[in-house]
Amino acid sequence: MIENRFNLIDEPWIPVVDVGRVSLKEIFTNSKLKALGGNPVQKIALTKLLLAIAQSANTPDDTQAWSELDSDGLAKACLDYLEKWHDRFYLYGEQPFLQISAIVKAAVQPYGAVLPEIATGNTTVHTQIQQEKTLDDADKALLVLQLMGFALGGKKTDNTAVLTDGYQGKTKPDGKAMTGKPGSSIGFMGFLHNFLQGQNLQSSIWLNLFTHDQIKQMRVFETGLGQAPWEQMPTGEDDEVAKSLRKSLMGRLIPLSRFLLLTDAGLHYSEGIAHAGYKEGMSDPSVSVNYSGKDPKAIWVDTEKRPWRMLTALLSFMSTQTKDVVTSPQLEFGLTRGAKHSDQIAIWSGGLRVSSNAGEQYVSGSDDFLESSISIPTKFIGATWFEHLQSEMTELDGLANKIVYGCVMAYYKQQLVDGSNQAAQAKNLFWQLCESRFQELVNGAEDAQQRHALRKVFAGFVYQAFELYCPKETARQLDAWAQSRPNLSKYLSQQTQPSNLAPAAEKVAEV
Repeated sequence: MIENRFNLIDEPWIPVVDVGRVSLKEIFTNSKLKALGGNPVQKIALTKLLLAIAQSANTPDDTQAWSELDSDGLAKACLDYLEKWHDRFYLYGEQPFLQISAIVKAAVQPYGAVLPEIATGNTTVHTQIQQEKTLDDADKALLVLQLMGFALGGKKTDNTAVLTDGYQGKTKPDGKAMTGKPGSSIGFMGFLHNFLQGQNLQSSIWLNLFTHDQIKQMRVFETGLGQAPWEQMPTGEDDEVAKSLRKSLMGRLIPLSRFLLLTDAGLHYSEGIAHAGYKEGMSDPSVSVNYSGKDPKAIWVDTEKRPWRMLTALLSFMSTQTKDVVTSPQLEFGLTRGAKHSDQIAIWSGGLRVSSNAGEQYVSGSDDFLESSISIPTKFIGATWFEHLQSEMTELDGLANKIVYGCVMAYYKQQLVDGSNQAAQAKNLFWQLCESRFQELVNGAEDAQQRHALRKVFAGFVYQAFELYCPKETARQLDAWAQSRPNLSKYLSQQTQPSNLAPAAEKVAEV
């Protein structure tokens, strides 16, 4: 008999800010825990696990039932649920957590090969972070969870191992094994995920909890909530359990995109359940997709554009004017509902940007983890507040692209020099400076005087960026500086009402 050991309910393995590792039991007993730790992908994977546990423990019928449940009631329900299913949370044993023993026929990959931040093979190691390290049981538990949705596509999966007889999803027409598809939570370039954050970790789980009514309103989950995979794991890629997971909310929270089994040397590793993508109308509720056009467009992680700059795109469902609406169930269903129970709710956004070539996904060049958290004053939430914020963001985008970039380019053109590199750097500096005051803009978007006061601050950032990249030490430089210096009189006028212009700053990235 295989020994059951390292139970995730009892053992510390979940990183928490300012605390370190805690167990699943402590998550639901200690209300002082503020937020999850780890990198953004680990935070997303852990949040989805905690929500899967919470949805399994108590999914309210409607908003009234959700309100009556509150975070304390949900935490108690989760503890009762974990006690009931205690034997299904062993990392090692007869039924190892989120692992499939039959996949032992797949080749073993070293742990570093399936971690995006680790350099393996011929990849150059630039920093210590990229070097493969020895993983303890807590690290391995987190890795298993991460690979369920965030596994990178490529040749590392042994797709010769097929568990469902006749399944063709891992095989080419010529009979050879296909390269593994990206995990459903990361997609082609790295989806940007969004969750609500409350005053502590337990309230965050409650704020993001869906009701049965809301699951029906999404109209994409044919089997509704579904069953948590640890309650009944699939036996193959296309058995009845796998088919049900493809059509349920639970299948997006814990997608089982990889079938794996831990060993001392690494893990047996193959592609698991293949979920439909956003272009087929299916995506994680935490992902934002624009379905209003001819072709769906997802919002991806963009290392050149931090998530706070995408806030108005993420909240476009609030607008009464634009037709270009992004669907984000996690925010759309949770924000206005949660606003009735809290003075302040934060929107956390994050993910991992990845590249791909010939079916192989990897992290290279400017690819990186990205995250940000913006606090929303709930008393102002509504169309008017949103339209003011959207208008100010449109103006900031104009300052960055037309004023900062354009004026720096004009400065160097006056001197017959290519200034595209300096103009790009000046624009990036402008956005970095704006980030430090963006929370004030969110808080004060409803107040015309505050908006005008902040315009003076942002105008100062324009001049700061221009001055740094456009010196005036020589007579020729001084002449070019004088002719190219930004004129912000129009921007600094008292008229700070929402414009009818489309928000150019919020164009949604697409493949």
